[in-house]
Amino acid sequence: MSDAAIQATMALAQSAAPKAPVSASTLAAARKAAKEYEGVFISQFLGSMFEGISTDGPFGGGQGEAMFRSMMLDQYSKQIEAQGGFGLSEAMTKQLLAHQEMRS
Repeated sequence: MSDAAIQATMALAQSAAPKAPVSASTLAAARKAAKEYEGVFISQFLGSMFEGISTDGPFGGGQGEAMFRSMMLDQYSKQIEAQGGFGLSEAMTKQLLAHQEMRS
């Protein structure tokens, strides 16, 4: 993420709750948690999409595909999240920072 984007997110978080400035480490931790959450969400989403697809048939991978499908979906979800994901991490970051400000 660029420095300009980090500064913009920090400014937005500070404008939403002007009680105390948000430190860079707090922002980084909130962004990391939000991205991890989005990665898990995408993995679960893809898992439900692939649930009905059979691994049998002439072009299916059989038992091997069934065993490794979860790892494939984890990699798919990491790639989707790295390319911007569904946009949940930005909203989650804002909510995490707002929630933390309420607790302070």
